[in-house]
Amino acid sequence: MNSNFSLASLVVWYVVFLFSTTFHEFSHAIVAYWGGDKTAHEGGQVSLDPMPHIRRSPFGLVLAPLVTFPLFGWMIGWASAPYDPRWAAAHPKRYALMSLAGPAANLVLALVAFTAIKVLVGTGALEYARPTLSNLVQAPGEEGYRSAMGALAMGLSVMLNLNIILCLFNLLPLPPLDGASVLEGLWPRQAGTFFARMRATPAFGFLGVVIAWQVFPYVVGPALYLVYTALYGRALFL
Repeated sequence: MNSNFSLASLVVWYVVFLFSTTFHEFSHAIVAYWGGDKTAHEGGQVSLDPMPHIRRSPFGLVLAPLVTFPLFGWMIGWASAPYDPRWAAAHPKRYALMSLAGPAANLVLALVAFTAIKVLVGTGALEYARPTLSNLVQAPGEEGYRSAMGALAMGLSVMLNLNIILCLFNLLPLPPLDGASVLEGLWPRQAGTFFARMRATPAFGFLGVVIAWQVFPYVVGPALYLVYTALYGRALFL
C-alpha cells in the first residue's frame, strides 16, 4: 500500500496520466490519418478529448490507474489507437512513423515539463526537492501540496517522470509495444514477418510485456539519472 497516498495526489497523477496517454494515442491517430489511414479518425481518436480514448480502453484508462495508484504510488494503464493492418502492410514507412509518433509525443511533454521546471526554479517560484516520481520540485518552504504552487510542482514532476517512462517503455522492441512496430515498418521483410507471427498469438503479446517489464528498470534507471543530473545541474546520489 502507498503510505503517501492522498486524494490530492491521486487527482494530480490521474490528470497528468490521462492527458499524457491521450496525447500519446492522439499522436498515433493523427499521423496515421496524415498517412492515409482513417481508421482512428473514424473512431474519434484524432482528438485530445479523452472520452473517445476512454470509451475504447475503459479498463486501461480508468480502472487500472485508479486501482494501482493507492497500491504502488504510481499508475499502471494503457490505451490504443486502431489502424488498418492492410494500410500498414502497404505503407510500412508510414506505419513506422505512426508507431514512433506516440513515444515522440511523450518526449515532447517531458521536454515541456523539464523547461517549465527550470524556468520556475530560475525565477524562484519553485525550489528543487529530493527527487521522487511525484516530487522533483516544491513550492518554496512548503513540504507537500497545500497550495496551488505545490500542486503545480507535483504536476510538473509527474509530467516529466511519467512521460520519460512512457516514451522509453513504449520504445522497447517487443510486441505489442511501439518499438516493435517501428522496426516492423522500417524492415518489413526481416522484422515484419517475425513480429507478425508473434502478434498472431496473443500469448506472445503477454510474454512481450512481461519481458519488457523485467528489462525496463535497466533502461529507465540510467535515463532518469541523466535527466535529474541535467535538471539539478549536478550529479546526484539517489
